[in-house]
Amino acid sequence: MKNAFLLGVGLSALCVGSAGADEGWFGQSFQRDRHVIVISIDGMHAIDFASCSAGVAGVNGGQPYCPNLAALARTGYTYPEASTSKPSDSYPGITAILTGASPHTTGAFYDVSYDRALAGPKAATPYGIVAGTCPTAKPGTQIGFDEEIDADLTKLNAGGAINPDYLPRDPNTCAPVYPHVFNKVNTIFEVVKQAGGYTAWSDKHLSYSDVASGKSGQGLNDTYSPEINSFIVNLDANTLASLGQPAHRFGPDCSVLPDATQPAAQAAAQGWDWTTSFQNIKCYDSLKVTGILNQIDGMDHTGKVKTRVPNAFGMNFQAVSIGEKLVEKTLSPAVTGGYLDSAGTPSPSLLGEIQFVDGAIGAMVAELKAKGLYDKTTFIITAKHGQSPVDPARITRIPGDAIATRNHAPSDLLATVQADEDDISLLWLADRSPANVAASVAILEKNAVAIGADAGQIYSGAAIGLQFNTQDSRSPDIIVTPNVGVIYTGGTKKVAEHGGFAHDDVNVMMLVSNPDLKPRAFFAPVQTAEVAPTVLKILGLDPMSLDAVRIEGTQVLPGFDGEDSERR
Repeated sequence: MKNAFLLGVGLSALCVGSAGADEGWFGQSFQRDRHVIVISIDGMHAIDFASCSAGVAGVNGGQPYCPNLAALARTGYTYPEASTSKPSDSYPGITAILTGASPHTTGAFYDVSYDRALAGPKAATPYGIVAGTCPTAKPGTQIGFDEEIDADLTKLNAGGAINPDYLPRDPNTCAPVYPHVFNKVNTIFEVVKQAGGYTAWSDKHLSYSDVASGKSGQGLNDTYSPEINSFIVNLDANTLASLGQPAHRFGPDCSVLPDATQPAAQAAAQGWDWTTSFQNIKCYDSLKVTGILNQIDGMDHTGKVKTRVPNAFGMNFQAVSIGEKLVEKTLSPAVTGGYLDSAGTPSPSLLGEIQFVDGAIGAMVAELKAKGLYDKTTFIITAKHGQSPVDPARITRIPGDAIATRNHAPSDLLATVQADEDDISLLWLADRSPANVAASVAILEKNAVAIGADAGQIYSGAAIGLQFNTQDSRSPDIIVTPNVGVIYTGGTKKVAEHGGFAHDDVNVMMLVSNPDLKPRAFFAPVQTAEVAPTVLKILGLDPMSLDAVRIEGTQVLPGFDGEDSERR
């Protein structure tokens, strides 16, 4: 795949002159007239960006199918060896991008996890996290920072707020612990806002935008989080207005949802959410794109309140992630997304999602140009996570594709207090003594074939301690990285997942574009965590203002360190 990327970045990105220092491009203090848009195209691999920029035989007539991204790369830096957080889940993925920290520091391993230092919620959550006793001298609870803490997870507006009764609690004071409190470090938005800037962020759950607001909870001037796991609804003008959503400005006409096999009238009965359709997910993402367009116009995300153009803002896209993993069984015959081969040739469904996202970014560029802001705006486009496997021949769904000897996920073999299983398994044990951990690992090793890990790896003890803080009350006791292609799923509705450590999970696109930059590819390995200090550097703020930079030594991306930057 690396060779394919080298072709995809184009000769123009490889044939640049030697770089020279240019501190003046960044400014020595906060640049109030500069803007940075951070985009996470969840699931977008480096190979996806390379292929869509250069074109692939047999796809779109061999022509590039992300012309807007390709155009941004002609005035930008690309990073073929960019890696996400480990685990490569959305939750540690977004904390890495916006804080510069790894789970070692944040303690954010998954949006659903376990914490031995907190008490359970006041009320049982919709997904079954049991209510706890508080105050308590024996803390320990599952953590649900996904849609289950919404006031109403069935509604597109999430019921308007996080329900504090669903949150874990401080075992001494019994105060609810919000996601932004759970996160241990500050975010770029706090730093920018404290400097007098204006900030905004849009994401798929209320909990994710709450995290983005930083440990103070005050980092965002404008936040927008339509719930991705809510029941689908027709996005007509009356519905949008009643749910406080911005009026339609971009994307397909969704006044009646385009997927005729999933009528909104039946959504509640069938449990259809926005992730269950290749077409409807575009409607969902279009809401957030509309919010960005409104913000570029100097309005809040609704387009109704005059504000300022944010200095730091952005959103995540879900379309590509859904295009990579969904098997849409409501269609007849069922339609499978993902890839056609190990080279990463996109299926027609995935192709459509990439083209949709590219068009959305093109709309942002056009709006910036119309408002005279393009020359002062930098795009940083990456992904919270990749998705595995790319090669469709490697898919093994447990238990969906089970054979007689391979029909158990790791949590079936151990008594655990929490198990997160996608294409990785994170296990928290009730008894985390070294002896019990060792005994549990022995069980997993004995059943390696059954759990799809006979060619994988099992981490515990010091092996986990090399990456994570094993003294942290949130750290898992065992991590199973199974064979490439193994997905722990209840059936056959997915052909890929994320969370794991495999190349397809972690190697994502990274593009930083500004009209003032010459194209260049940096082939040194970088991390998505380096986005956070880079945002501050571009805005003329001190990266050392980030807790993660001081704690972990997170660097700015190559090309923005004052030594390699190259202007046109």
